[in-house]
Amino acid sequence: MSLQATFADFSVDPARLSNAEVHREGCRFAGSHLALDAGGSVTLEFEVADPEAIPQATLTVTALVSRLGSAPGYAPIDVLLQGEALAEDLTVPGGGDLPQDNVFAVPARLLKPGTNTLEIRASAEARSMLWLYRITLDSIDERGRSERARAAQASRDSVFAYRTELRAPFSASSWEPAPPLLFHIDRDEHSLPAQLNWRGEDGAESAISFQSNMSDFHGVHRAADGTVYEYRGRLTGGWAFPEGLDDAAESCLHRFRTEEGWGGGWHTSHELRLLVDDGGAPVERVSWRDQRGNSGVAVLQTATRDVVVTEVEASDEFDDGGEVAVNLLDDQRGKWLTFDDTALLDFTLARPTAVSSYSLTSANDCPDRDPRDWTLLGSTDGRTWTPLDSRTGETFTGRFQSREFVLRVPRTTAYRHYRLEISSNSGATEIQLARVRFVAAPTGQAFTGYYQRYNEGPIGYRGTPVPAAKAPALPGPLVAADLEAAVQSLTDTAQTLAALAARLRNG
Repeated sequence: MSLQATFADFSVDPARLSNAEVHREGCRFAGSHLALDAGGSVTLEFEVADPEAIPQATLTVTALVSRLGSAPGYAPIDVLLQGEALAEDLTVPGGGDLPQDNVFAVPARLLKPGTNTLEIRASAEARSMLWLYRITLDSIDERGRSERARAAQASRDSVFAYRTELRAPFSASSWEPAPPLLFHIDRDEHSLPAQLNWRGEDGAESAISFQSNMSDFHGVHRAADGTVYEYRGRLTGGWAFPEGLDDAAESCLHRFRTEEGWGGGWHTSHELRLLVDDGGAPVERVSWRDQRGNSGVAVLQTATRDVVVTEVEASDEFDDGGEVAVNLLDDQRGKWLTFDDTALLDFTLARPTAVSSYSLTSANDCPDRDPRDWTLLGSTDGRTWTPLDSRTGETFTGRFQSREFVLRVPRTTAYRHYRLEISSNSGATEIQLARVRFVAAPTGQAFTGYYQRYNEGPIGYRGTPVPAAKAPALPGPLVAADLEAAVQSLTDTAQTLAALAARLRNG
């Protein structure tokens, strides 16, 4: 191959490079590109094995010129190869939002065996900034090869973290910080996402679109209460899977064995890894489109189960009226009542269980006795407690109304004991509840959906959880004969080495 894939991608720092060494002067990294001052330059050195095998080369310089107020900017460039000009005072289009591909023909006579030098130089007369995004170079008969290689290298980073902000639409309100977003979608197609949409189990949903280099996103977010916001984010990190995943992120990761439905049957496809963590409830639906135009939808099917509670104790209960804590475990319309405006309820489970949600049912009368503020805690021993979920200002709109509360941060620790610490009610001097239920975190989720490759029709798409890897089996106990054989082998080796050392000393 006379010319390897050759590119310099300045959308990240340090730049992604192939068959290239870069030197910079009078420029700086600006988040998604290099910003060149007047007279600034970027020099790229690349290797050519056999220039005679290259009839002509294609050079693509992707750049944009910043605006001058309301007017297009001005920052012409010189493009030189081995010091000879391919272009002088070239005016790169300016003032737009998207970088421009500037394509140059490179005569074969300018290429030489070994190291070649390409220079992009901003004019000393420039009045605005030249924003340089990337450089690619190909033989004319392999045009596009370097861009494909660049995209493949960029797609190795498939775990992305963003700092995010929200603001109310149609207003002059400022952007407010929001929880960070961490996501990873990979079905082994080596393509970066272009758009992402998801919905949480609490009804919150988001739809966002990314810059091609993944540096930023912009979109919309609807909170669980229906409030709509503008939504944007700035990249804070990108990693190859599984880097960048802590224990909390691992608990949100789904891995599926997948099948595609076409031709009247189902056919095994690539593993799908799916993670979207926006600080809210677990996702129940995800859809995406990648930069190649492929798109997919996955609707997760969660299998949940009630948790068996064997014992409940209350800080106080109304014994004489039969309104005691054990009523919280019955399906009858009884209740638990305490003559206090704060209370503790301790539940002991039949076995340690990771809980994903819990529900509280209001009692038969007196809405001002309903709990309003509380914290759910978990414990493995009944002595040391870990906060799992906190609520404030909650209300019940009816009697014997059951409300489910999904843990905002998914938990994987299995606790034997759970405590409901009620710190405030709705105004009375008593607190009451009819029932308390816990729902176990699902051990696995399947999905159903569809997939559509670019320029093709949609096909069925489904998946089941990848089984957890089994720990390797430990070797069985060695019998006496095995140990004796091992000892004899070591003894023979030691004797051989001693004899060799003696010969060396005597020699």
